[in-house]
Amino acid sequence: MSEIFKMVEATPQDAELIEQLAHVIWVDAYRDILSKDQMDYMLTWMYSPEVLRQQMADGHTFLLAMLAEKTVGFAGFSIKDNDLMHWKLHKIYLLPETQGKGLGRLFMEEIFRRVNQAGGHYLDLHVNRQNKAQFVYQKMGFKIISSGDYEIGNGYFMNDYVMQKTL
Repeated sequence: MSEIFKMVEATPQDAELIEQLAHVIWVDAYRDILSKDQMDYMLTWMYSPEVLRQQMADGHTFLLAMLAEKTVGFAGFSIKDNDLMHWKLHKIYLLPETQGKGLGRLFMEEIFRRVNQAGGHYLDLHVNRQNKAQFVYQKMGFKIISSGDYEIGNGYFMNDYVMQKTL
């Protein structure tokens, strides 16, 4: 790949950019899985600039994926349940046109490195049971440890696998 891929830590000033990316990426990722109403609800619930800034204030680390100086994705992760050994990957998304080029693996490896450097031994994530990303996570060493239907309000549920990787 001739373009330079790098990751930078997001700041509260990047919240609108993350929101904009989420609105583009989610349509592609979830159009065959979630109704438009549920997608709109979840985007507001999880990706409004105010929510993103609060997550940052609460200790979530956000990374921006950059390709040739263009922001092409984002990730968010944090300590889970105040246990330095246990972390959670809350979000990781790349624009559709950048998927399948190895950027996701580079992005995940940076997250693994940062979590491990902070003393983390386990990284959990939730993935919709119909989302093909689960297979990518399995290739990266994540294992399904549970499955559930998690109520998120407004009559909606997240129908997820919980996956975990030992670092």
